[in-house]
Amino acid sequence: MKTNNLIVDSFDKLPSPSYVCEEKLLEKNLILLKRIQDEADVSILLALKGFALWSTFDLCKKYLKGCCASGLHEAILAKEEFGGEVHTYSAAFKDDEIDEIISISNHVVFNSFNQLKRYKDKAFGKTSLGIRLNPEYSSVEVDLYNPCAPFSRMGTTKANFDELQLEFLDGFHFHALCEQNVDALEGALAAFEDKFSQYFDKLKWVNFGGGHHITRADYDVEGLIKLLKDFRSRYPHLKVYLEPGEAIGWQTGYLVGTVLDVINNGMNLAILDTSAEAHMPDTLAMPYRAMVRNSGLAGEKEHTYRLGGNTCLAGDIMGDYSFDKPLKVGDKIIFEDMIHYTMVKTTTFNGIKLPSIVIKHNEKCYQIVKNFGYNDYKVRLS
Repeated sequence: MKTNNLIVDSFDKLPSPSYVCEEKLLEKNLILLKRIQDEADVSILLALKGFALWSTFDLCKKYLKGCCASGLHEAILAKEEFGGEVHTYSAAFKDDEIDEIISISNHVVFNSFNQLKRYKDKAFGKTSLGIRLNPEYSSVEVDLYNPCAPFSRMGTTKANFDELQLEFLDGFHFHALCEQNVDALEGALAAFEDKFSQYFDKLKWVNFGGGHHITRADYDVEGLIKLLKDFRSRYPHLKVYLEPGEAIGWQTGYLVGTVLDVINNGMNLAILDTSAEAHMPDTLAMPYRAMVRNSGLAGEKEHTYRLGGNTCLAGDIMGDYSFDKPLKVGDKIIFEDMIHYTMVKTTTFNGIKLPSIVIKHNEKCYQIVKNFGYNDYKVRLS
């Protein structure tokens, strides 16, 4: 039976594991982003590195201006499935990909002046060129996600700025945040202007990058709108872009798995058909403790379990959670907020099955847009 694009009428009929994106919650985020675009007169792009569920792009493109890509494949996806503007940045482009990237991108942003010099003859006049700059403002606490950490490879510092190349540039791009509020943007923007505003009169656009946690409940939306308006009043000739990754998919869905076994090796252990290592790697890399629906901290409720995946990695552990009732084989475990920066990072480590992808249209309409199997594992290898 064909299982892709199958419609089921209840949660209980979903395959396990599955990512479930709730359309209503996604649209709520998009409506807020559209309001900011309109009130501040800026353009917001969907950052595919954080959210690439292209089955939702018909909805997303009603609200957003286009996509930002991190290389050729994301740029192709943006062009084919989203339309609108395509902005492509990479830490380093490749000779055998740059021609196609230029042909499908409205903006191409280089990480260094070395890269600009290498490709400017190909790109100048065919697309709008920019350079990523490092304002050397660091407010991100986890170095793994800090684009302005000491010795960062991301962006060009003031000491390495090459004024002789300005004639080839239409814009500047800076990215200094990671899931932060507007106060962090204020600091980064002040550092960016202090170092580089002397060149703004030669530009057409500025891209404020990502890391703007705009759809988080405590985000200062009005403060962002004011900041953007103030910037535009200072530089009315500049078009302003933002490209948040987390804000589009933030709290729009979950990862559901099933308990396969319950054992006790000194404590209660529940083994699931989903994996921290393969399906939610940021919980190990950041690291952070994912929220599990209807659970508490260890010892908070009557029955405590360590949740683990079914791979061979000893550290494939989601954490310790407590529940009102004992867990048993077949129980569903729902990991909250697993749509942004999670689906895009999945692997088939151990040959583990990738979670199915589901869009929840309403309580009685779940669309299974993708099921994965053996061939999805095999084609990644040779």
